[in-house]
Amino acid sequence: MSISFWQVALVVALIVLLFGRGKISELMGDVAKGITSFKKGLKEDVTEDTEPEEPRALADKRSVKAEAVKTRDTSAQG
Repeated sequence: MSISFWQVALVVALIVLLFGRGKISELMGDVAKGITSFKKGLKEDVTEDTEPEEPRALADKRSVKAEAVKTRDTSAQG
């Protein structure tokens, strides 16, 4: 036994009646956005492995220490 055209058409008609066209198109749009973001995430993951980047927290601490040394007032320590 194989699935005929009429059986598929009946199932599709029931789904449209239950959920409505707007809800189904919204759901398909969400699925497409999910697939797009998944592919984008895979591409970004590959570029991060080839170009290691220094974490910002370490760079910020170094700049704060360097500024503290530069602004230190040595004339008050007599």
